[in-house]
Amino acid sequence: MTSQLTESHTAYRSAFDQLQRDSNGVNLVSKLRTRGFSRFAEAGFPTTALESWRFTNVKPLTRRQFVAAAPTRLDPSKISRFELENVDGPKLVCVNGRYSPELSNVGALPAGVELRSLADVVATEPELVESQLAQLAHFDDPSSSFTALNTAFLQDGFVVRILDDTILEAPIHLLFVGTGDGDAMSHPRTLVVVGTNSQVRLVESYVGVTDGASLTNAVTEVFVGDGAVVDHYKLLRESVEAFHVGSMHLRLGRSSTFSSHAITLGGAIARNEVIAELQGEGGECTLNGLYLANQKQLIDNHTTIHHAKPHCESHELYKGILDGQARAVFNGKIIVAIDAQKTDAKQSNKTLLLSDEAQINTKPELEIFADDVKCTHGATIGQLDTEALFYLRSRGLNLEQSRDILIHAFASDLIGHIAIEPIRRQLDAVLLQKLPGSEHMSFAVA
Repeated sequence: MTSQLTESHTAYRSAFDQLQRDSNGVNLVSKLRTRGFSRFAEAGFPTTALESWRFTNVKPLTRRQFVAAAPTRLDPSKISRFELENVDGPKLVCVNGRYSPELSNVGALPAGVELRSLADVVATEPELVESQLAQLAHFDDPSSSFTALNTAFLQDGFVVRILDDTILEAPIHLLFVGTGDGDAMSHPRTLVVVGTNSQVRLVESYVGVTDGASLTNAVTEVFVGDGAVVDHYKLLRESVEAFHVGSMHLRLGRSSTFSSHAITLGGAIARNEVIAELQGEGGECTLNGLYLANQKQLIDNHTTIHHAKPHCESHELYKGILDGQARAVFNGKIIVAIDAQKTDAKQSNKTLLLSDEAQINTKPELEIFADDVKCTHGATIGQLDTEALFYLRSRGLNLEQSRDILIHAFASDLIGHIAIEPIRRQLDAVLLQKLPGSEHMSFAVA
């Protein structure tokens, strides 16, 4: 496998070798990169022979020879439409995987909040991340070869540290921008450490400023301390020609709360993976997702929640709207360990198919080894209700307008869970743009 990879993916090996030569002997990262590339070279890209990639064929991605993105200066006007309006919180920007201080706006941070580029931390104070970087994002399994590839090209990204007993009111916006230049690839890495009894809202935005093809392979690791509260959002608005593979790895402490809302609107192939470990009693994890796809887009959502301790709760709701020849995959697994008594876990995937050619492969799973638990899971797939369409048309709306109202109603409960108003407004506006009959209509999201 190694020799085949070397022959057919010389660009990856060449870029890796060049990165190692330019690393100036940074020991921590150099060792991680070597481990990552060795594992990637051994496993190669995942194939449909692997159960977790059974319905997601990445051959269109592997046929391209992606190259490491060069440092790029970007005019601020290019990203203005992706910013959070009327929000005074800090904003950190990566362009093609490299931190851009000129586009970022950190401002005066309150005591207990540290926001830095990963490259800066590794170069000046590597001991700050040595015990946590790559401790959650494992890549020993063949299905995790994209995580191995990200580790092999670990170079820049963000470090977010919230010290104990710190409450940050304004959200932190991490904006990852792809320019789509010449099949460029980027591998941003984010490390988030939230201390005991702290609270933070975090927004990860992945956007494209052109329609070109690119590869974003992102990894985020999140440590949630005892009693901490984290409200997380992932917004994916890259080009419909772009490829996006992103994974988030979580570890929740005792009585901590983590909620995430993943909104996927772009990408030729887009895969979001979340692996959560509830390692403290009384923890609560909520994973919500909304995905819209058209044409020949493929959107894949994979979640795994490990209940390792008793008295924990998890809630999942993923909704999809598919049109054209779009395809989606949902695989949600809940694992309840033998010691995780009194677990309460709920999982649901609901998909709306707007065309005869749209397709969803959904697989909710439960693995329960404890006997005193409440666990439910389910999936529904359907089309628009013809009786509801008839009712709306009888009230004077045309067919397109009636469809759009029902589609919006299907998505609105997830949109309503978004606590950051600018994100809610942006998402509502984007959804309206994708509904062809709604140009003369408006919707209010509570």
